[in-house]
Amino acid sequence: MNLSLIADLAVNGLVIGGIYAVVAIGLNLQYGLMRILNIAHGEFLMIGAFVMFALHTSTQINPLWFVPVVTLACFILGVALHGLVFRRLTAQAKSLDQVEERSLIIGFGLMFILQNAATLIWGSDLHGYDFLNDSVKFGGVIVTQNRLLVLLLAVVVSVGLIMLLQRTLIGKAVRGMLQSPLGAQLVGVDSARMNPLVFGLGIAMAGFAGSLLSMIYEISPSVGESYTIMALIVITLGGLGSIGGSFMAAMLLGLVESFGTHFTNPSLKMILSYSIFVLVLIFKPKGLFAK
Repeated sequence: MNLSLIADLAVNGLVIGGIYAVVAIGLNLQYGLMRILNIAHGEFLMIGAFVMFALHTSTQINPLWFVPVVTLACFILGVALHGLVFRRLTAQAKSLDQVEERSLIIGFGLMFILQNAATLIWGSDLHGYDFLNDSVKFGGVIVTQNRLLVLLLAVVVSVGLIMLLQRTLIGKAVRGMLQSPLGAQLVGVDSARMNPLVFGLGIAMAGFAGSLLSMIYEISPSVGESYTIMALIVITLGGLGSIGGSFMAAMLLGLVESFGTHFTNPSLKMILSYSIFVLVLIFKPKGLFAK
């Protein structure tokens, strides 16, 4: 096999995996901490991508300037959504199972609302813009500049968040709540304050992923569904509550997709992902990287 082909497939897989990682880490924070199964998580990626598209095409300003704007807007939206909907849900639920069931139903409602709102505003056609489409060559590998930039930003933000959770007091509080919510409250962690912030952070990660996605792919109102599914697969592979596990599992899944679809058929992408998902559930149900 040609070494340049292997390198090209590896870079492509890492780019895909980087976006999966950002999306999955956000969902893992929400589900692992509060057991909120936000099935509309991918729709916030879609909203972030469309807002990025609208801001850039209307102003013609470098889209990189809008990445923090979109991320912050999604964070505020997430905090507000938690306060309006999910705070009451978690307070009234009698068990974690009820939280999961009710949040799943609410998530489906949010998914249809956001998809239809995006369709009304932007239409159902594909939308995109040109940004850093020039190619660069490293050895025998040729890759576009926008893909390299997306990979770099996704890795920096994901690793930065992992380091934040490991080395700061707030991060330790979040990890404590991921491992044992009751135990964290007993040692003084204020879950009432932490939950909306973490939920907002999860939505911000989805919006950030959407802003990156808009730089390299065309987008439509239905683009978020597949990323929600892939995020759930990544969480299963990496282990519930394991943020570092989500990052490694996302990169692994991206590489499997890139190499697998090249040597088989692109239409088999979901079959490959689901096959890995099923195998992990059978042989290591707690995840490949769960502690």
